[in-house]
Amino acid sequence: MSDALLTINAGSSSIKFALFALTDPIPAQPEMVGQIDGIGAVPHLKAKDAAGKPLDDIDLPLAAEGQHHAALEFLVDWLHQHEAGWRIAGVGHRVVHGAARYSQPVVLDEATIAELKTFIPLAPLHQPHNLDGIAALREALPDIPQVACFDTAFHRSQPEIAQLFALPRKITAQGVRRYGFHGLSYEYIADVLPQHLGTRADGRVIVAHLGNGASMCALTERRSRATTMGFTAVEGLMMGTRTGSLDPGVLLYLMDYHGMDAKALTRLLYKESGLLGVSGISQDMRELLASDKAEAQEAVDLFCYRIVREIGSLAAAIGGLDALVFTGGIGEHAAPVRSRVCKALEWMGVDLDAGANERDAARITGKGSEVDVLVLPTNEEWMIARHTAELVAA
Repeated sequence: MSDALLTINAGSSSIKFALFALTDPIPAQPEMVGQIDGIGAVPHLKAKDAAGKPLDDIDLPLAAEGQHHAALEFLVDWLHQHEAGWRIAGVGHRVVHGAARYSQPVVLDEATIAELKTFIPLAPLHQPHNLDGIAALREALPDIPQVACFDTAFHRSQPEIAQLFALPRKITAQGVRRYGFHGLSYEYIADVLPQHLGTRADGRVIVAHLGNGASMCALTERRSRATTMGFTAVEGLMMGTRTGSLDPGVLLYLMDYHGMDAKALTRLLYKESGLLGVSGISQDMRELLASDKAEAQEAVDLFCYRIVREIGSLAAAIGGLDALVFTGGIGEHAAPVRSRVCKALEWMGVDLDAGANERDAARITGKGSEVDVLVLPTNEEWMIARHTAELVAA
């Protein structure tokens, strides 16, 4: 049998997993990849092997109560049945929040897990599910080292001033600061940038991670200097169902004059707004681009407008722009979104190659463009596997 690394990304309604051969270097292509979707409704497992051959595509017979933990237990049993030829030597977990404490991945032990539980108030919609995944895998594989890889860690290279809110110091000291997210995605893009930009990779680069959750990050020397998400994953860009940045006075107004409590506001901010709320149609960019309804058009226009506004802000923070990278589901596949954004940035020296953009080419600007614009697929699972390999072998 050959050694392998398992990566787990346990969210509120889905669990993504991948199995990587433990070699040096870790291959970018996993031996197995899959996910369980629909947790909380009708959970469904879909998985395929390295060649893309389906391994399973089934609804899971799980009771509604305690479904998230039951789905993790089902996944462990399923993996045991499908890991022929592989021996799991380590498990890497995506953990949304490492607070200011963790700027690097860490091997999990009881003390570390206890500390991660104290970060639940910082990410109440994500951290508990990440910890559930850790608990389930530690129970199933008690002798196998497990590693936490933090979505916030990459942003700890930002200057202190970029991480502060204009709040009283006593509140900042309690941990209310700008943390940033999508760090594993940005770390991967930073790692592969030299392959596409050469020495310019260390220049002024903005990465746009655009998907159902969306954010952007400004880099110099391939390190995070500023990002659009802050204390939570709801700040910054407009998203699939999240508002993005919002005047806090709106929340006070809704509390005072519409009687909305914290639960109702949370639902509004995270589940009912963004592309879905503005369009009244869908949170799926593909559906909105295909629609001829004015509300769908307005939702797409607002999404692109907010991206352009934030690019201007991030470029100011790093003193200009040498390259722009699109990644994530929308960033990689929605050519009309990229086109609208790039057209609005012509004043910054962006010269879009329309044909390359329609083909989703890796470089979508012409030779005369002052700003390189790239379309690069991200690979958060590979980053988790690589970090896990480094710590398992240490």
